[in-house]
Amino acid sequence: MWKKILAVLVMLYAAACFAAVDVNKATAAELDGVKGIGPAISGRIIDERKKGSFKDWQDFIDRVKGVGEGNAAKFSAEGLTVGGAAFKGAAAAAPAKADDKKDAKAEAKAKKEAEKKAKKEADKKAKEDAKKAKAEKKEDKKDAKAEAAKPAASAAKPAASAAKK
Repeated sequence: MWKKILAVLVMLYAAACFAAVDVNKATAAELDGVKGIGPAISGRIIDERKKGSFKDWQDFIDRVKGVGEGNAAKFSAEGLTVGGAAFKGAAAAAPAKADDKKDAKAEAKAKKEAEKKAKKEADKKAKEDAKKAKAEKKEDKKDAKAEAAKPAASAAKPAASAAKK
């Protein structure tokens, strides 16, 4: 019997921990308990709430400095509500932004790979050109040496044939 009572109490405690925190009724400590809300934002929320209750999420975003649609979506996901309603504005936009970021990253990666490949091809072509130029230079040097040796050899022949006569 005690185990059943203890189990029920634990479940009630767990339910209370995960219960939504309404921005119009929460204390500063309860607001601090929401992930992403610190003492500064909870103080701003309470200051604005003193002026009047928040009507909806847009009113909350407009009145509390430092809270935009992105933060409102995060706070709502962590259990914050305005008048019992969860934020619906940026919830659909957040996955779209994530997809856009993934697409942009994929494009940037593909572009980087293409640039890397093009640079590699250019380096390879430059090496081949340098190799060809070196071979041509060597061939020209060899031809020049052969040309320089020809006139000397042909000049030596008439002198040798004149000596024979």
